[in-house]
Amino acid sequence: MPARPRLTIAGMISRRNFLQAGSAAAALSTQISAKTLAAVGVQLYTVRGVLPAHPAETLRAIQSIGYAEVETGGVPLEKFWSDLEKTRLKAVSFHLDSALVTKGPEDQLDRTLADLKQRGFAYAVFPYLPPAERGGLDVIRAFAAKLNRAGEKCRATGLRFCYHNHAFEFQPMGGKRPIDILIEETDPKVVGFELDCFWVSVAGNDPVEMAHRLNGRLPLVHLKDKAPNTPVRYNESVPAATFKEVGNGVINWPAVLKATAAAGAQHYFVEQDQTPGDPIASLRQSFEFISKL
Repeated sequence: MPARPRLTIAGMISRRNFLQAGSAAAALSTQISAKTLAAVGVQLYTVRGVLPAHPAETLRAIQSIGYAEVETGGVPLEKFWSDLEKTRLKAVSFHLDSALVTKGPEDQLDRTLADLKQRGFAYAVFPYLPPAERGGLDVIRAFAAKLNRAGEKCRATGLRFCYHNHAFEFQPMGGKRPIDILIEETDPKVVGFELDCFWVSVAGNDPVEMAHRLNGRLPLVHLKDKAPNTPVRYNESVPAATFKEVGNGVINWPAVLKATAAAGAQHYFVEQDQTPGDPIASLRQSFEFISKL
């Protein structure tokens, strides 16, 4: 992907940002209930460029906007965990290192899951299958078996395991698509899904239809919008400007939120892989839009 713009900490987390965030949260507090707010979180991959160097300020800024939960990914826990514990943000979901599931060793995966449970996480997510590990449908079937084994381990540890989609899973091959194999050949009792609405749409599919298909297996949802006139593609090499704040693109969010809620979604995480500037400002825009729905 193209390099992200360089930003200064003053530009990303300024006193003005905190004041604006607090003002927005106060204005919105009369519009939405605590129950609704509790289900809206942030995937910390969005702030990976600032979180390691400024964890306390970044997490406080996210909380001040009104977000209540976080999903971790892209930044090691030790970089920010102590600061996270000082906030009211709840760590709900963790994106695993994909190699722990596909390559092992299994005892390392066991230790990781035990640590997540001890820290209070509820979900462990397989985040991304690298291109070098992809292949035809037989490769995907073997991968589905690995997801089942990881799901069993999570269940034994007291966690719920989910698979997070991108766009490659929707590429037709041999009359099937990888997403079809992953849905059909993973065990619903141990493997759920985290629906990334952006990547579903990039691949030319409707997130609403996918939510219907994943009914009962969809506890987690990623919210990020897509720029107009984005061509269909089955890989992740999209221009940075393709990623938009929720409500600033073409995805039908009222329909998506209704469908995912009907499918059993429990937690929604705003994620914006690339932002045009201050990631906190982008997170604020998304929150304000979602809160008004």
